[in-house]
Amino acid sequence: MNSSAPNLSLLGVDTGGTFTDLVLVDGETVATWKLPSTPDDPSRAVLEGVRQLLGERPGLVFHGSTVATNALLEGKGARLALVVTEGFRDLLLIGRQNRPALYALHPVRHRALVSRELVVEAAERTLADGTVETPLVAEEIARVVAAAQATGCESVAICLLHSYANPGHEAALAAALEAAGLKVSASHQILPEYREFERASTTAVNAAVSPVMTRYLGRLQQGLGQSLLRIMQSNGGSIMAGTAGSEAVRTILSGPAGGMVGAFETARAAGFERIITFDMGGTSTDVGLCPGQIPFTAETVIADWPVKVPMIDIHTVGAGGGSIARLDAGGALRVGPESAGADPGPICYGRGEQVTVTDANLYLGRLLPERFLGGRMPLHLERCREGVEALARLAGIDPVHLAEGVLEVAEATMAGALRVVSVQRGHDPRDFALLPFGGAGGLHACALAEKLAIPRILIPVHPGLLSAVGLVLSDVIRDYSHSVLCSADTPQDALMGFYRPLEEQARADMAGEGIEGAALLLEHSLDLRYRGQSFEVNVPWEGDFAAAFHARHQELYGYQDEARELEIVTLRLRAVGRGPRPDLTLGHCSGDELQPAQAVAVILDGKASEIPLYQREELPCGVAFTGPALVVEETATHLVRPGWSVRVDQRANLVLEKKA
Repeated sequence: MNSSAPNLSLLGVDTGGTFTDLVLVDGETVATWKLPSTPDDPSRAVLEGVRQLLGERPGLVFHGSTVATNALLEGKGARLALVVTEGFRDLLLIGRQNRPALYALHPVRHRALVSRELVVEAAERTLADGTVETPLVAEEIARVVAAAQATGCESVAICLLHSYANPGHEAALAAALEAAGLKVSASHQILPEYREFERASTTAVNAAVSPVMTRYLGRLQQGLGQSLLRIMQSNGGSIMAGTAGSEAVRTILSGPAGGMVGAFETARAAGFERIITFDMGGTSTDVGLCPGQIPFTAETVIADWPVKVPMIDIHTVGAGGGSIARLDAGGALRVGPESAGADPGPICYGRGEQVTVTDANLYLGRLLPERFLGGRMPLHLERCREGVEALARLAGIDPVHLAEGVLEVAEATMAGALRVVSVQRGHDPRDFALLPFGGAGGLHACALAEKLAIPRILIPVHPGLLSAVGLVLSDVIRDYSHSVLCSADTPQDALMGFYRPLEEQARADMAGEGIEGAALLLEHSLDLRYRGQSFEVNVPWEGDFAAAFHARHQELYGYQDEARELEIVTLRLRAVGRGPRPDLTLGHCSGDELQPAQAVAVILDGKASEIPLYQREELPCGVAFTGPALVVEETATHLVRPGWSVRVDQRANLVLEKKA
């Protein structure tokens, strides 16, 4: 969304575990850049890429970041205190009492997000209907502030009982704690919904990662100078950097969300409404299923902790180009989830010492050393061979079989992820097209499509940079919610009365983002359930929402009961700011006919053979050819396996189809 700064160049920057990707849109000109990430401080790679593309000019920078995610996964979030209602000190410790390993003889409790000694109880009580049973007096506020300060924490999470129904006590405590110089995350602002554990967990996650994110964004904004900075959220929309710092929990899946947006927009422009996305980067693989629209969920668990904010529904596995191959104690070959990342990286990058998926692809001839990143980063073939052959000797097998085994194990993990989002959710993969992207996606797309009987593959323009493309194409989006727990027979006027404060807040927030009038779209939805259930289904509010709920319940769970009473649990409002944006899904074709192909040696199914090599930028629109073949471009390489045909459509996408 760029209507707020129409004269600025637009720059999408996605930081991955191995590479940082950039796409610059300057009028009609599109420029791209890819460089190794800097895990010790991601801002260094970001700023270096910005200097390469923008120079000293100001621009509008859209950033997809893994800073919040990594801080949570690595346990490097801020030291925080948690303020709860008296008697609820063990709220996070007890959780839902689920046992993830039911038959484990020696179960291991997950890492505590907040140590018990850092939990402060407040003498107050609000009931579920919002009435105050025990008032929060001034003396108690002063005591809680002093106790929080005594913990030595830099961040405080507040989650008082039923504050979603009446936030008065939380607001008073938040004001006092902020006045004392502490960074505060209050549950009535982060997640005003019922279910105390999920609300406390989400608020505590925000309190843990917000200081880290704020410091990172501060360094980044200082380095960007006059450029404006926007951050991608997990819901597929961008927000201002200041908001992202205080509500960092909304950026947990920032990078993958950009990829899903880019993939969906590309597929829709090419006429593919139903796709399965396959984003294979250096560290992990992210997959998602779009049955005509981008899927969302509010039931995400990160590092064992519920994060109940709207996110694009993405499934991630630890299998990427940098995934490390090793032999386990029994001599079996394992690949991932450990990754060589950007430092030291795969062996062929020049510093790594452990064989990775990228090394296996290079050993088998599926990557060309002199054409990697357009020749800007030549690969070390001899180091790669030495590493693969050393691991093969340790395993007692032929090096070719070892390299192919590494790919087969990685592809089995990735195929399992694709089944999770398709078959396990009742979708037939044959009804979808596979859309691979990321630097390594095109190397494995045909093999994965064959495993799931997916008949079509769509390889988009800028596949190695599609997450950065999605950042530039994203709308401004803000999500709001409020739990009401009322009958579905509640009059529409009464429901509108509940929605009105959310709408007022949305209009005010979006005005601050530069979105007003016709550019602002408000989408209303409801979380409903049959009374007595402990889970909800989200449906649009407009129209007959009861009928929509019954139909959706039937689709998800195989039954419906129209005679059963319905309960509205939570009202949701999505504010979307839309405006003119560039068509980055359109590529350019060259020439009128297919040029003679160079032949390269590639090992397929254990046999070495010469196969055609095509430079993607030289392929004319409308041309067709058959596999086996390699297609190379600056940011990605694609392997077309035998039995697949390729057609270049009028938008320069590669459309692959499995021959009967």
